[in-house]
Amino acid sequence: MDMALVILSYLLGSIPFGLLIARCKGVKDIRSEGSGNIGATNVTRVIGKKIGALVLLLDGLKGATAILMAQHFAQEAITIFMCAALVILGHIFPIWLKFKGGKGVATTIAVLLMLSPLVGLLLVATWVVVYTLTKISSLSALVSVLLLPLYAFIFYEGGSLGFVYLCGFLTLTIFLTHHQNIKRLLKGEEKTVK
Repeated sequence: MDMALVILSYLLGSIPFGLLIARCKGVKDIRSEGSGNIGATNVTRVIGKKIGALVLLLDGLKGATAILMAQHFAQEAITIFMCAALVILGHIFPIWLKFKGGKGVATTIAVLLMLSPLVGLLLVATWVVVYTLTKISSLSALVSVLLLPLYAFIFYEGGSLGFVYLCGFLTLTIFLTHHQNIKRLLKGEEKTVK
């Protein structure tokens, strides 16, 4: 049953809401518009804030649903952490889109809010502060996840190092998905989202 939960989490994460909703709004393939990403930031740039917010919500719900499912059925904490990792990896590497998906930020935030509300809220608060100061979504995400393992180590209520390891893995993953953004940030060419 535990392996089934992990696989199901990956498949749930693989649902490309940004692509599907953009298509419903008349954008044939969001991957050919803006930054070419299927996530909420690019949908916001191409279609608008309301649709971007909907994609953000749905991408977050994928993560929340996977954790609720894992917490209900899993026998061990390691399975819950694996489901957390796989729902995010499913979003980033969806099987339906030849493993080219979003950057995983919204799904990561939802997963963390479910596993540790305090750590999740600290991540969101960091994102909001950096975004308010810079209006750069990618920079906000990078600063937030850079601090994530520290937040997990200090504030995680469950006392499990497994959660800290998960957060370290998520930091590395989000940085890898933002490698092009990092290059643009270093060149001063990253776009703002207002």
